[in-house]
Amino acid sequence: MRSAAPAPRVIAVVGPTAAGKSDLGVFLAQRLGGEVVNADSMQLYRGMDIGTAKLTTQERGGVPHRLLDIWDVTETASVAEYQRLARAEIDRLLAEGRTPVLVGGSGLYVRGAIDALEFPGTDPVIRARIEEELTVRGSGALHARLAAADPEAGKAILPSNGRRIVRALEVIEITGKPFTANLPGHDAVYDTVQIGVDVARPELDERIALRVDRMWEAGLVDEVRALEAQGLREGRTASRALGYQQVLTALAGECTELQAREETVRATKRFARRQDSWFRRDPRVHWLSGAAEDRAELPHLALTLVERAVTA
Repeated sequence: MRSAAPAPRVIAVVGPTAAGKSDLGVFLAQRLGGEVVNADSMQLYRGMDIGTAKLTTQERGGVPHRLLDIWDVTETASVAEYQRLARAEIDRLLAEGRTPVLVGGSGLYVRGAIDALEFPGTDPVIRARIEEELTVRGSGALHARLAAADPEAGKAILPSNGRRIVRALEVIEITGKPFTANLPGHDAVYDTVQIGVDVARPELDERIALRVDRMWEAGLVDEVRALEAQGLREGRTASRALGYQQVLTALAGECTELQAREETVRATKRFARRQDSWFRRDPRVHWLSGAAEDRAELPHLALTLVERAVTA
């Protein structure tokens, strides 16, 4: 006999870019009387809409979406600050008896929201020294150093992501441990059901290419040009966003627009593989097929999974 139990405290919809997380999050929030809490690090930025595939107001289906458009593009992202903001939203929703639906593919942000993660502090002297080294030697050389010190971090962080490489090396120097050793086990702060949207690589690659084509058609270049006037190029985090980084390169005359478009597709495919690898390492994620032939069933399977977790 199954006894009544409270609804899961939090639902997290995770997986690689272009898998279909956003639409599923809206569906679950609608059916469960909840709100979506964004866990995409780049959708936190105001004006970065086309290149991040941010849902339009109409596509949100009347569901409130929290932690969208909260930072200027000149602001440097902070996982610790995101953690504070996300937990405030989650706690507010729980207090109101509503279901928080965390949606996004930024793995560290998801874990920061739902798991017992404490982020090491910073040392301005160490940080400045490593940043100077980044300027002199470039991100590739520092990434090689990181990969030697912490192979897992080397796999998880793109060689072009100088900001994250600097932070990882800083944490290693401060703590005397590998960067990934500072991520504890899967010790949850909230009772969470994590749903991973799984799409086979060939289909996902096709979706990514199509998404990039649509972004260009929707005016990504004009969006980047407008954000450049607002300081995007100086933004240490936002300027590294997929698509935005490539268009900025084209606007600077360092490549053609076509080359920027092609590189955006390649870089996004690489990023999707890293996202998938990150979430696959978490045994708590329940994977459901988001393939085209299963798309109609995905929302109902996800809802069934949530309900089973409630009453099992």
